[in-house]
Amino acid sequence: MSKHLSMRSGNPVLSNSTFSSNRGQTENMTINGTVNKTATCLLLLVGTGYLTFNTISPGILIACGIGGFIVAIITVFKKEWAPITVPLYAILEGGLLGGISFIYNSLYDGIVTNAIFLTVGILLSLLISYRSGYIKPTENFKLGIFAATGGIAIVYLINFVMGFFGSSMGIMQVDNASPMSIGFSVLVVIIAALNLVLDFDFIEEGAEKGAPKYMEWYGAFGLLVTLIWLYLEILRLLAKLNSRR
Repeated sequence: MSKHLSMRSGNPVLSNSTFSSNRGQTENMTINGTVNKTATCLLLLVGTGYLTFNTISPGILIACGIGGFIVAIITVFKKEWAPITVPLYAILEGGLLGGISFIYNSLYDGIVTNAIFLTVGILLSLLISYRSGYIKPTENFKLGIFAATGGIAIVYLINFVMGFFGSSMGIMQVDNASPMSIGFSVLVVIIAALNLVLDFDFIEEGAEKGAPKYMEWYGAFGLLVTLIWLYLEILRLLAKLNSRR
């Protein structure tokens, strides 16, 4: 494994200094532990999303969105609180995704099921490819994904600011089925998916370095952020494709 620790992940919640040494501690972070924590968070997210899917309201959406953002910020700066904040984040994001999914499904029936299967399929295929050594995150690979992720973040920010003036970028509109708009969504899905590879690599190093046990929850948090992003972008892409019919 590479000894260079720069840009281990394009994920904004995972950085060089995320994992610290755990000298003097009796329990260390493990890959299996992180997998179990991730599974727990996904169950919480899906469970909450299922509950809010048919009972969603604008108030719930706003509360879950703001609450999830605040909890995410707290988690980034207080990593030792991760065993509490990360499950809470999963619950809040589940409520938000349940509402968003309901809106998409009301427009295009069955789109949510397709998006879920595609997200799970991408996760499993990339995990198998990574563990088998078919995908090796070299330093140039990491740098490229990091730069691409940053560029997409800038596009999101510009579109967010334009929203205050009652406008938006055409490529960001779900009812825009132009080749450029669809191409942009495909690119974003690919970059989001490749961020999973970097997250796998980053978590593996955390386990190798003997990070504190609570970092299993933080590693799960990083994966959860990427999976939510990937799911939402797949939803957006499928909506654009369906709008062409």
